[in-house]
Amino acid sequence: MSRFFPPADPLLLGAIADAVGATVDGTARERIMSDVMPLDTATAEHVSFLRNPRHRRDLETTRAGAVFVQPRFLESVPEGCAALLTERPANAFGLAAALFHPSAMRPRPLTSRGGGEVASSAIVEEPGGLEANVIVEAFAVVARGVEVGRGSVIGPNVVIGPGCTIGRGTVIGANTTVQCAHIGDRVIIHPGVRIGQDGFGLARTPKGYQKVPQVGAVVIQDDVEIGANSCVDRGSRRDTVIGKGTKIDNMVMVGHNVSIGCHCVIAGCVGIAGSVTLGDSVTIGGGSGLRDGITIGAGASIAGFSGVGDDVPEGATWGGNPAIDAARYFSERKQYYRLLRSQSAAPKP
Repeated sequence: MSRFFPPADPLLLGAIADAVGATVDGTARERIMSDVMPLDTATAEHVSFLRNPRHRRDLETTRAGAVFVQPRFLESVPEGCAALLTERPANAFGLAAALFHPSAMRPRPLTSRGGGEVASSAIVEEPGGLEANVIVEAFAVVARGVEVGRGSVIGPNVVIGPGCTIGRGTVIGANTTVQCAHIGDRVIIHPGVRIGQDGFGLARTPKGYQKVPQVGAVVIQDDVEIGANSCVDRGSRRDTVIGKGTKIDNMVMVGHNVSIGCHCVIAGCVGIAGSVTLGDSVTIGGGSGLRDGITIGAGASIAGFSGVGDDVPEGATWGGNPAIDAARYFSERKQYYRLLRSQSAAPKP
């Protein structure tokens, strides 16, 4: 049992299957399960899953009480282990984990404080801007004109600049700075995030570079999550916008004037240059870089470590550096290695 996230009460296997959209044999629905675990460490009270066919041997030897599997692997489920049939075992396992660990779905205050409590070491210039049940932890600074919605948590050492608005049920992690920003409801901002600082705008002069004023804001819509140590610059003349439900991993850079659509997923160490537009439901793999001013169409996917310098059509999958259509990329890669093999096999003069 985890000392940090102890599981909630045990659940009937049938209730788990119904909640995540899996099917299970009727005789197994009454089994009582206590948690989720990987195949190799699970016991009879645990639910597990088969992520990859390469781990089929672990499935055949698991001691789990139940396991999420695709129907084609049903024969590999050992006797006594209930099969939870689904086409998306990893997704179902994640949803089941949320049932057992609801406390891990949203960061908690680092100190034991009840709703509506402001630490004595915190500075709140206008307490009237806080709605009911707001928690402000030690050494946080909440400047004048800030509005914070009901049930939100402002972590230790957080700095919120003048005039910012924070929605309801939002959590701002320790050591985060927020300025020139409007943040929606149920947003999760992990520790060390920087929001609303100057965008990187410079004008060349005979004496060197001069700073270009960045007078826009940052708008973060409802249900967004931003990972630790990420940065979101404010716009220069228009706002930087992150759309509803978008999830951003750790150490991501979002430049000024960027517009990110709803329900996008951006993995760690991605760099998005200024004035890029992402449509809804875009996914970007870790370590990728996007050139300024381009547009990524709705539903497009960018493979990890790609360098994207051109517009990407809706629904397309691109990869490589410079990034191109994935099918073309893999075709050209095969041709390249075929050429290398043919040259190495050629007789020496």
